[in-house]
Amino acid sequence: MKKNELIESLKKIVKPYIQDEVAFENLNEDTDFINDLKINSANLVDVILDVEDEFDIEIDNEAMEKMLSVKAAMAIIETKLSEK
Repeated sequence: MKKNELIESLKKIVKPYIQDEVAFENLNEDTDFINDLKINSANLVDVILDVEDEFDIEIDNEAMEKMLSVKAAMAIIETKLSEK
């Protein structure tokens, strides 16, 4: 999957949970889910569950704890997809 396709998929997934529209419009690899998009920790779990559904992958607790930014999410998704 191409990087821009992955970012677009992540944008669709996180959109219902964001609190900062401006940060969302400027979403890129360096965007932090909590600090930039103001997604709370409970909703971050929802984001992770949605990512699992969207990509048909399973994200373990260790990976979940690291999935705090777009870049980290992309790395985890790419790793999990390559393991399939």
